[in-house]
Amino acid sequence: MKKLILPLLLLIGSLGFSQTKSVEEIEIIKEIEETKVESVDVVVTVDNIEELESTFTIDDIKEMFDLSEGKQSVSFKLVCNGEVMFNGKKSNMTYKVEGTSDDEEAFVKRVEKIRNAAIKYYKNKE
Repeated sequence: MKKLILPLLLLIGSLGFSQTKSVEEIEIIKEIEETKVESVDVVVTVDNIEELESTFTIDDIKEMFDLSEGKQSVSFKLVCNGEVMFNGKKSNMTYKVEGTSDDEEAFVKRVEKIRNAAIKYYKNKE
């Protein structure tokens, strides 16, 4: 009986210590669980003016700033696909605006300008 108690206590003790987490492991887990948004990048690809007008509005761009916190980089890219050219490749035009989340008003104005320019691009194609 005495020979059975000592190995049993050693087994229970080693199992108990192997289940506890060290302070370093707990800190690593906390770092993994924290999610930080460092930049917000949006890319919109459209094929015609109807898609452009229905895909996004300026209010959608303003909502993008809700995702960013503090001074972070934000970018918006609009890709306008055109018709197939004589060489068989599809034409396209790309607009891109980059900025920081600090200057929301200026960024939204620039996006509005490229949206209007893209509408003119498709109207000229008609």
